[in-house]
Amino acid sequence: MVLAAGRGTRMGALTEELPKPMLPLGGKPMLEHILDRLRAAGFEEGLLVTGFRAEVIESHFAGYPMRLQTVRQTTLDGTGSATLLAREFCAGEPFLLTFGDILTAWEEYAAMRAAFDANPDTEALLAAKYVDDPWQGAAIYETGCVVSRIVEKPPRGSSSTHWNSAGAYLFRATIFEVLAAIPRSPRGEYEITAAIEWLLEAGRRVRLHAFTSGWRDVGRPEDLDGAQDMV
Repeated sequence: MVLAAGRGTRMGALTEELPKPMLPLGGKPMLEHILDRLRAAGFEEGLLVTGFRAEVIESHFAGYPMRLQTVRQTTLDGTGSATLLAREFCAGEPFLLTFGDILTAWEEYAAMRAAFDANPDTEALLAAKYVDDPWQGAAIYETGCVVSRIVEKPPRGSSSTHWNSAGAYLFRATIFEVLAAIPRSPRGEYEITAAIEWLLEAGRRVRLHAFTSGWRDVGRPEDLDGAQDMV
């Protein structure tokens, strides 16, 4: 499942008419690079959550060589409510979730699948990158790769962990029950982080998977050159 509903306002004029996941890198949209990597990792079916200029994404991927479905997020009120749209698509099966502006190697997705399958007691697997300070994302606290705490957008300099959420997750379908019950965050959104916090408070097993190869969050215009080099 790839979340691709937002416009990407931090991209300024670049996304006035084009959804951020459709920004071109190496001659094709960023979202296509993501799907190519998921295919290489063995995924055969996908769900794209669209929103801003949904028709641009839907028409481009109409003939893509992967079984794709699309669903529109009509109210852009958070990643949690966007993920909940996959409930019917997943039909009770585990699923991988990532964002339409996150680039990494296909081997990382394959490694996530292997780690998830090797730990059948795992309710959720969170990809993470080692950073100096995770203040721009979600700080993940763990012991022996077992997650104990996650903090969304911590103040700069306040974290004692170096693990930052890398924007890729593997969930069991039970996450949908949690997503349907979480309240809005202080930012007014339904967030995946809140669902993960619920799992932790309920004593469910949540594990961390470290990304060790290339990774890039393409959030601002200055990120595009590095993303171009990566693809």
